[in-house]
Amino acid sequence: MNSPLLRIGTRGSPMALHQASEVRDVLIAAHPSLAEPHAIEIVAIKTTGDRIQDRSLAEIGGKGLFTKEIEEALFDRRIDLAVHSAKDIPTWLPDGLALACFLERGDPRDAFVSVDAADFGDLPANATIGTGSLRRQAQILNRWPNLKVLPIRGNADTRIRKVAAGQFDATLLGIAGLRRIGREDAARKLLSPEEMLPAAAQGTVAVEIRADDDQARAWLAPVNHAETALRIAAERALLDELQGSCRTPIAGLAEIDPVGKLTLRALVAMPDGSVLHRTTESGPSADAVGIGRAAGKALKAMGSRAFFDAIR
Repeated sequence: MNSPLLRIGTRGSPMALHQASEVRDVLIAAHPSLAEPHAIEIVAIKTTGDRIQDRSLAEIGGKGLFTKEIEEALFDRRIDLAVHSAKDIPTWLPDGLALACFLERGDPRDAFVSVDAADFGDLPANATIGTGSLRRQAQILNRWPNLKVLPIRGNADTRIRKVAAGQFDATLLGIAGLRRIGREDAARKLLSPEEMLPAAAQGTVAVEIRADDDQARAWLAPVNHAETALRIAAERALLDELQGSCRTPIAGLAEIDPVGKLTLRALVAMPDGSVLHRTTESGPSADAVGIGRAAGKALKAMGSRAFFDAIR
């Protein structure tokens, strides 16, 4: 049997495998030669973040635990493309790797998942919300300080089961991910950005390559979604300006209007929700990175040095 023309690496979770299949399908649509049997192979790679389920990401090292082993496979040439949820990619990439493609962004909003409640306001005092995200935790406690936020790990199905079993009164999950695995039914409500500003790059599938791999760039060029790439560039520039990691409660959502104006809403907060700063920056979408950096600078101007020391 001939070796595949492309090997696509991803995590082994149902959602990650679905995302890799999306990338495979758009590549085949763009390049008929890739439709040949065995032309593309999807390689499931178990990451440290998948193996360790009893501690929060902040405790065990951050978002890079979902990408490290996949990036090692890229360096070792065991795979040609690495498919990630863009929100899981650390702010700074290893030297020699690059983000070469973004599929069209899905709905970036968070979904409220509960058995008995349709919204936060329906929950009694001291109700428990399961989340491993400091961004979600900070925004929940800022608006609903009478609730308790407890850590939860596992894939979307696992978290839904834990809520159904009564281990938590509610949890939040990205609606784009729920739609990918056919579990949109679990969402009781979609939270507006005003209620819960999403994570930077939430709802987006990204493809990482070796920076010097011109053939991989050529395969991916026709399937890169230009508007999504600009939106993610602004949001990742925000993270870079704030030196953000999974230990930093940062949220950001960039949107582009029909005339090409990009507007970025952003916030940074204390994990306990006691302090929360917001800003909005706008400008031509071609200046996406500059807008992201401007938002980061505006947020830095709002917080004291002690505030930023506390959240890094």
